[in-house]
Amino acid sequence: VRGIDPTTGQYFDDTKRYVDALEISDAERAAIFAGNARRVFPRLDAILKERGL
Repeated sequence: VRGIDPTTGQYFDDTKRYVDALEISDAERAAIFAGNARRVFPRLDAILKERGL
């Protein structure tokens, strides 16, 4: 859903704020953000691995 919630002023598709509000470790947070992206975009993962990231 695109757009801003008029009640909160937050973008409807901003899920990062929900993850940031969770009581989880930095490693778990990284797994959610970077881990998921690398799984969904394997070519990106390969490029990042080549660069040592």
